[in-house]
Amino acid sequence: MTRSDLVEELASRFAQLTRRDAEFAVKAILDAMNDALVRGHRIEIRGFGSFSINRRPPRIGRNPRSGESVAIPEKRVPHFKPGKALREAVDERTAAMEANAKR
Repeated sequence: MTRSDLVEELASRFAQLTRRDAEFAVKAILDAMNDALVRGHRIEIRGFGSFSINRRPPRIGRNPRSGESVAIPEKRVPHFKPGKALREAVDERTAAMEANAKR
């Protein structure tokens, strides 16, 4: 699902929302999440999952073409951990889809 798919889904589910309002809502939520992660905060959405920042330490890598060593600096990367309810829902629905496909 892309961002525009999410906007379309919101607009279709809630008749009082125009596509433009749905687009604004999605943008506002994603911007707020982005800002929170940049500030180093953890985001937890009950029943869905949590977003946090993981630190990757500096290391020495290799250039695959020349084989020479390259220093790779420390990085901070976003990390998503699905919640129990999401994991169970995905597991149940994929199992049901596979069972229907075998028929």
